[in-house]
Amino acid sequence: MADHAAERVTLARLPSGVAVETTVHTYTPERGGGGDAGDAGDGNDGDGGDYDGDGSDADDATGDDESPTVYVQAAQHGREINGAAVCRRLHDDLVAADLAGTVHVVPVADPLTFDTVSYTTPEAYDSVNPNMNRCWPGNADGSLHERMAASLWEYAGDADFIVDLHTGSRDMLTHTVYLRGDDASRGLAEAFGTDLLLAESAGEDADEEWASRNFGGKLRVAATREGIPSVTPELAHNKELVEDAIAVGVDGTKRALRHAGVLRDDGSVPAWDGTRARNHLGRVTATDSGLFRAAADLAIGDDVVEGKYVGDVYDPTTYEELQEATADRSGVVYSVAREATVTAGQTLVGIAIRLDDE
Repeated sequence: MADHAAERVTLARLPSGVAVETTVHTYTPERGGGGDAGDAGDGNDGDGGDYDGDGSDADDATGDDESPTVYVQAAQHGREINGAAVCRRLHDDLVAADLAGTVHVVPVADPLTFDTVSYTTPEAYDSVNPNMNRCWPGNADGSLHERMAASLWEYAGDADFIVDLHTGSRDMLTHTVYLRGDDASRGLAEAFGTDLLLAESAGEDADEEWASRNFGGKLRVAATREGIPSVTPELAHNKELVEDAIAVGVDGTKRALRHAGVLRDDGSVPAWDGTRARNHLGRVTATDSGLFRAAADLAIGDDVVEGKYVGDVYDPTTYEELQEATADRSGVVYSVAREATVTAGQTLVGIAIRLDDE
């Protein structure tokens, strides 16, 4: 059994004075008397426990300097709800678990986008930084999202490992992203266990999109640069709870906790044997707006070669074909736009370039 505390945390305040709040769940090795998973606490009433089998106790709720801490969050983008369901499913398992350290879980990292079922916050709330995942590690005196990130960084910044659960579109191959060149993050990604890993290049090694979209402000990137191994699992199916996606998230997070040395159970971390590819390259984009009809034989997980036909964009009013879309390079198809109405510049097909040399 583990001790559990649920702390209601104020992330920021709206102009009316209404607090933007979320709940941070903290699980720690059981101290005498146990903990009640249903009780809310202040985050400091579930400490202690024999975390390494030598009879020593943790010094406080987050354990001593030797016991690992893992930070898990979900719903940083409000329409990505399967991660929040993963956190709920994990709760009973963590309460019943033999823990060797601390686990912080935030099922709804961004309540503003969650309430509006959106990817970014409405402009009225934060026109400067509408995407919370471009603001890390945050700024306590900054815009609304920067303040929210700073509040959660108090937990994430002290962690030894971070799992930031996200959710992609319905027709996207489940994968885990890590910062290319960081061996500890790669190890965590392999432990999570999705068949596809995407290594994201950063800084000068990245393409123009890196700087133009402020990818340096992602939680995964900011944390990795602070020496905290971090990954972003991308589960499938936005806006709907899908059991298969939730199960992948639960199993993967448990493997990550075992890898971190926090979860002691009968489970294992199998050797990873999947595909590793490069992230944020090979996006086939729409050259014009219209309806996109994907090639009938195109499916996620397919290997394609440069020049392969992947679909066409046509004008729904004149029936004119506007674009015959082809793969711009060889690789693995990891996303296909099935919501057919597209605008110029929108991604039609995502193609990840294999990294066989790493």
